[in-house]
Amino acid sequence: MLNRLSGRILGLLLASVLLAACGASSDTSKPAVRHDSTAATGIITVTPPPSAKIEVVEDVYHGVTVADPYRWLEDWQDPEVRAWSDAQNAYTRQVLARLPERPAVHARISEILRSPQSAVYTALRRAGPDGLLAIKQDPAKQQALLVLMGADGNPAGERALVDPNALDPTHGTSIDWYEPSHDGSMVAVSLSARGSESGDVHVFRVPTGERMDVITERVNGGTAGGDLAWFPDDSGFYYTRYPRPGERADEDLPFYQQVWRHVLGTPTSEDAYVLGDYFPRVAEIRLRVDPVTGRLLVWVQDGDSGRFELYLRQPEGQWNRFAGFNDGAVEAVFGPDDALYVISRNDAPRGRLLRLDASDPDLAAAEVVVPESDGAIAHSFPYRHSPGLVVTGERIYLVLQVGGPSELRVYSLDGEPLDAPEQLPVAAVDGLAPAGGSDLYFSSQSYVAMTQWYRFDATEGNTTRLGISSESPVDYSDVGVLREFATSRDGTRVPVNILVPEGFKKDGTHAILVTGYGAYGISSPPSPSMTRHILFEHGMLFAEANIRGGGEYGETWHRQGNLTNKQNVFDDFAAVIRYLVEEGYASPDRVAIIGGSNGGLLMGATLVQNPDLVTAVVSAVGIYDMLRFEVDPNGEFNIPEFGTVKDPEQFRVLYAYSPYHNATDGANYPPILMTTGANDPRVNPAHSRKFAARLQAAQTGEGVVLLRTSAETGHGGGTPLDEIVELLTDIYAFIFHYLEVPVAE
Repeated sequence: MLNRLSGRILGLLLASVLLAACGASSDTSKPAVRHDSTAATGIITVTPPPSAKIEVVEDVYHGVTVADPYRWLEDWQDPEVRAWSDAQNAYTRQVLARLPERPAVHARISEILRSPQSAVYTALRRAGPDGLLAIKQDPAKQQALLVLMGADGNPAGERALVDPNALDPTHGTSIDWYEPSHDGSMVAVSLSARGSESGDVHVFRVPTGERMDVITERVNGGTAGGDLAWFPDDSGFYYTRYPRPGERADEDLPFYQQVWRHVLGTPTSEDAYVLGDYFPRVAEIRLRVDPVTGRLLVWVQDGDSGRFELYLRQPEGQWNRFAGFNDGAVEAVFGPDDALYVISRNDAPRGRLLRLDASDPDLAAAEVVVPESDGAIAHSFPYRHSPGLVVTGERIYLVLQVGGPSELRVYSLDGEPLDAPEQLPVAAVDGLAPAGGSDLYFSSQSYVAMTQWYRFDATEGNTTRLGISSESPVDYSDVGVLREFATSRDGTRVPVNILVPEGFKKDGTHAILVTGYGAYGISSPPSPSMTRHILFEHGMLFAEANIRGGGEYGETWHRQGNLTNKQNVFDDFAAVIRYLVEEGYASPDRVAIIGGSNGGLLMGATLVQNPDLVTAVVSAVGIYDMLRFEVDPNGEFNIPEFGTVKDPEQFRVLYAYSPYHNATDGANYPPILMTTGANDPRVNPAHSRKFAARLQAAQTGEGVVLLRTSAETGHGGGTPLDEIVELLTDIYAFIFHYLEVPVAE
């Protein structure tokens, strides 16, 4: 999946980008970029970008001949391709380094991101009855680390348990995910290098952090991910396993994920196969074990389709496949009294919660516990550390999407609504984790409130804030959040969340930054940033559109924006931009847009379809060649979302919106900054190379086309803090320069 990231790092990166600015200045003149060697007042003089040779390759799809002039840029092993990329980086570096805004931007970003108040805790889990584990993004560290603290969530007593910064002095190793043993005495951690997300599992003792057992290789991958579940007695674990070199052809090594088992103290050569030899080539797997009965739940997705199979292994060893890919069941969790709770979309596109007998699971005999309602119940497959459904001994905790924001609702085991914990308004809830008994840990955040962690006492009904709740170097009390609706081309009402500073007036003069995503049924919830407030201090606005393709209103909203309906996503986003200008929120010549991954596709499509709507574009790790994405190393996973050129109708739609194929010679495109990582396992960096070459050849206006490739990172996960600072500095400086936002020297 293009969007699923360990620790949601790309989201944090892009959130920060939408966020910072610098001190005001009265000088609003912005030097242009001149591609020559003559110095001139007010001109940024740089060497021209390297042109890309044209070697046309023609493909015929359903009788349509399609020319691809830059196919040669797909081969990263070709020295000529690397030389061209290096030259593009040098050109981009010249332009960005000479932006007058950059020094102040760099200083401000460093100040904010390295502030002690910028520490963020995610992925909270219990480590036995008396401990808590969490991933901590420490502003004094390059990589996030795994920390241990008491059950009260007080960071004063925390200790570093697994610190990649100490394990790897190059700061190239990062944590993909972790899984504590049932008794809390051990923790399995997936570690990968240089943003590759190709993770091996290491086992550490708690609380000493001593490394134990052997390394289990190839458990996690960039697109299909990976998982692990401990045996009930913690003597070993089940894990997802990719083929080892030599077991399959090299091109098949990122596919054919299976379930295996490992016993502690034995070599991995003695590990045993459990399940999966007949799973789809693009199977993605999650594992859950019931520590009481020992049942193993295997949760399998067919690529990034949103369609799942569910398998249950009984204590005696027999298997039940109780849900197939077309049965509408999207998630299952264990409950008390041999019950299995299943989220189903069968005849309920917003989802409903069913209960089955785990000893003999049968969807046809399932009991409806929570019927379909006004909110959408989303599965949590992409978010390993953030389940949306938790069942305890006496409570059902369920997160529902309500158009972008989300709510935590509480029910009895029979589905009776109960009092819910206190929550922030217009916010998002995630990070659900059992806290013992029927109590619950959870987090909540909004556009104007940093991530807050809570413990909910189910008996007393009290909600207590934990000490690991995030602080912020700035005060958001003077920023307002407005939620309005734009009307898309087909009449659909599209929500847009608009952040404005105190005293804002709709006079049509403001600069604004707009973002969106729209794919995979993944919602864009309210998310905070410690640096966003500086944006508002300098008169800028920020807007996030909840466009179709996401899951804000359930599976129907998703299906209206995928496959042959994908153009709706771009129409929705364009409608939001027009609405913001027409309603006086923004000046028509001061609109910047930003997005990443599938959001990069959104940026590319908006650029070529509606260049007159935007002033500047930032597109991170984007996908742009929609006729070739499926031949990428991980492309097959994404066919269920985008479609395939093998289908005539899907080809027609893909060709019609593919940014690479719809760039027009002689166009006057706005400035665009494209960023990518050479080790990206989710989106082939060749998309960025080819689209940059095509835009540079097509462009006749003054808008620069910049391509920034990081040699030591991937899709976003595992990016060291220093590189984050540099990346954000480049992006901020670019945005402020072309939107003419005053920035102090």
